Amino acid sequence: MYSVPFLIGPTGIGKTEISVRLAEHLSLEIISADSRQIYRFMDIGTAKPSSKVLNRIPHHFINCLSPGEYYSAGKYGREAREKISEIQGKKNIPLVVGGSGFYIQAIIDGFSEIDAYNQSIRDKLCKRLDKQGIEVLHKELVTVDPDLAKRIPVKDRQRILRGLEVFYTTGKPLSHFQLKKPESADFRPVLIGLDTERDFLYKRINSRVDDMIKSGLVNEVEQLLKMGFSEKDNALNTVGYKEVFQYLQNEIEFKEMIDRIKMNTRRYAKRQLTWFRKDERIIWIKITENSRLENIVNCILEKFKIYQVI
Repeated sequence: MYSVPFLIGPTGIGKTEISVRLAEHLSLEIISADSRQIYRFMDIGTAKPSSKVLNRIPHHFINCLSPGEYYSAGKYGREAREKISEIQGKKNIPLVVGGSGFYIQAIIDGFSEIDAYNQSIRDKLCKRLDKQGIEVLHKELVTVDPDLAKRIPVKDRQRILRGLEVFYTTGKPLSHFQLKKPESADFRPVLIGLDTERDFLYKRINSRVDDMIKSGLVNEVEQLLKMGFSEKDNALNTVGYKEVFQYLQNEIEFKEMIDRIKMNTRRYAKRQLTWFRKDERIIWIKITENSRLENIVNCILEKFKIYQVI
């Protein structure tokens, strides 16, 4: 059984920069485990690697879908495993990089999900969502799939819509299909987690949001609107985009938009760390404000040697 390295951690901690430096030492192909970087036209708000980096280092699962397309963690897990096997066959190292807990879980542990998609039903549900609100659809989910409904927050639009879509497509609740035990990966995951003090992480996040604004985040969202996309698309109903939509719709002022993006990004990072800290398989590396990038990279390379990644 071969080993596959993962570089995980909260948003803003520096995973992309570190992965690029690792690629200078190893023959790597990077598999993105970011649930938003897989969408095209969403570059600034998702902090994608630059086009220069993407051209220099092979990356997978970046710029693959339109923001209006549906994509599940289960499908990602299956396709990412296939890509890992393909990269291994070329004698390169597949490095999984990202902070989406569901995506990482789907690769390593599998993710029980049925391939039941019906665009017509989904469109009807989305129209009902606009007219009736998410609370009505959640109550409907309680009726048709109570086991799933009790595990989903009332405001979780994507999972509520998915639960109803599966039920009305198959006639069976999604929770029924989730009873099937997923298959674990046929490789040994080596999970390197990046962590730091909260104040330093929040400082990095605030600075990155400022850079996004300067780089043209508002213009990026305006272009998405002109292309026919909106906050109703799941990919765009996320931190960094939904706040800009609110600003463009004159619901909030420019400064409040920035403050909300920073606050919601910090909250998201906190949720990511809470998720990852439950996983005892993760080998943590502590980053401080004084840590040198090259020292962090060398530390990770040493871990790769110890755990037989290289």
